[in-house]
Amino acid sequence: MDSPSFEGYQLIPIRYEDRIPILKWRNEQMYHLRQDNVLTNDAQDNYFQNVVNSLFTDEKPSQILFSFLKDGKCIGYGGLVHISWEDGNAELSFIMDTKLEKDNFHEIWNAYLKLIEEIAFKQVNLHRIYVYAFDLRPHLYIALEDNGFRREARLKKHKFFRGKLIDIVIYGKVSIS
Repeated sequence: MDSPSFEGYQLIPIRYEDRIPILKWRNEQMYHLRQDNVLTNDAQDNYFQNVVNSLFTDEKPSQILFSFLKDGKCIGYGGLVHISWEDGNAELSFIMDTKLEKDNFHEIWNAYLKLIEEIAFKQVNLHRIYVYAFDLRPHLYIALEDNGFRREARLKKHKFFRGKLIDIVIYGKVSIS
């Protein structure tokens, strides 16, 4: 699989060396992830050794994960998850260095979407990608819409969060080729 790049950003197959920063970001941003417990170093090592390693040898893995670099430094990770090879679609997953969210959220999401779309549509030959998001970060929808994603669904009061039920929002994009 080629590692596409765009304006200093690059997606490369996920690296073992990035597992601890990824753990840190996931623990800091649990509020918008489907992660119920704080990750430990041992759990992260086990995940990389037993789950991530197998992704490189599976002909049709359930997920394809990447380290997301800016000028060679890992600043995030994500990929295609819940891949349905039969249906030709996958959910997008992405998380960035927490420190970069405040000032660089839109720029980083735009770069990530350009790169992951190239992989999803041109290299993996999927026909549809989508984002499943807790309705907690409306600024995410701006980045998605700016990149041709359209809101497909709102699941009302679908997730229990901090004592109340919140909506789930699903955005999708279909390959035009």
